[in-house]
Amino acid sequence: MCNREIKFKTFLDHADDLGADKMATGHYVRKAEHKGEFLLLKGLDTNKDQSYFLYTINQYQLSRTLFPVGEIEKPEVRRIAEDLGLDVYNKKDSTGICFIGEKRFQTFLSTYLKPNPGEIVTPAGQVVGKHNGLMYYTIGQRQGLGIGGVKDALPEPWFVIAKNHQNNQLIVGQSRDEALLLDDSLIAKQCSWVSDKAPVFPFKCHAKIRYRQADQACTVMIDDHDTIKVVFDEAQRAITPGQSIVFYQDDVCLGGAVIESSQLLTSTCELKSK
Repeated sequence: MCNREIKFKTFLDHADDLGADKMATGHYVRKAEHKGEFLLLKGLDTNKDQSYFLYTINQYQLSRTLFPVGEIEKPEVRRIAEDLGLDVYNKKDSTGICFIGEKRFQTFLSTYLKPNPGEIVTPAGQVVGKHNGLMYYTIGQRQGLGIGGVKDALPEPWFVIAKNHQNNQLIVGQSRDEALLLDDSLIAKQCSWVSDKAPVFPFKCHAKIRYRQADQACTVMIDDHDTIKVVFDEAQRAITPGQSIVFYQDDVCLGGAVIESSQLLTSTCELKSK
């Protein structure tokens, strides 16, 4: 959202007001032009590639933007910065959210959202704890659940399987429930295509359902207007509604969409609603 609304909208508008020909950003991505169309490419440094976050930018924005560090690797960027006397050349990489920084997510969210505590339950319906509000947890999360001393439980960590919003329940499991985190398909909405036009459906490509995930082979089909169904060649772990799925052909970022649901997450929540 920061990239879509601030860096490639408000900031670009400001560049226009200044009469600038181009704007440059520090994103680790590249661009190319092919047959009159601009392509968004993965950064040369695969460990720092940020194309996952830029799938919403369009042809006009690409035409006006330069990505100077996308063509080199991070150690080289630091070396150049040191040679230029920039005192941030050895600054630790940032992992915080734009404009929020390194604050704890729960602390930030609680400032704007009223906590709504509820039960933490297993897939079988056993209550094993209390949560502070479903918005504080994500699918697959293992840290900070505060579960302990559960009768007949395995001596293993607990993790989040799903959220039942209807009953305000957080569904958790252990190793024996790991299969409940796996699914081979999902539904996504709010599609955005870098080429400014949707591809011809169905099509095969690779996709990521989270940043830094390895590319996963899949088939993308139209499900309804602005709604797509994605079927993976192999089941994926922790498909999470609200996160983005981003599509690639080799190094070219085609676009992406926001995950709406997966079949197993829906089935798990329906089970707990009965």
